[in-house]
Amino acid sequence: MATNLAIDSELLEIALKVSGLKTKKDTVNLALQEFANRRKQLELLDLFGTMDPDPDYDYKKGRTR
Repeated sequence: MATNLAIDSELLEIALKVSGLKTKKDTVNLALQEFANRRKQLELLDLFGTMDPDPDYDYKKGRTR
């Protein structure tokens, strides 16, 4: 899907340098993926404390030495 966007060229150049990627397309795709991942993480943070823990869960059972 081809899309024309007006992107801040200075910001894009900074992102290119920071990311180490070679193309603008790869840089924008990485930025979009990181943005989406961050938003998903924030949604998960909102769930903390809203669910009751399973009383039968044994956290020690999963430990190995």
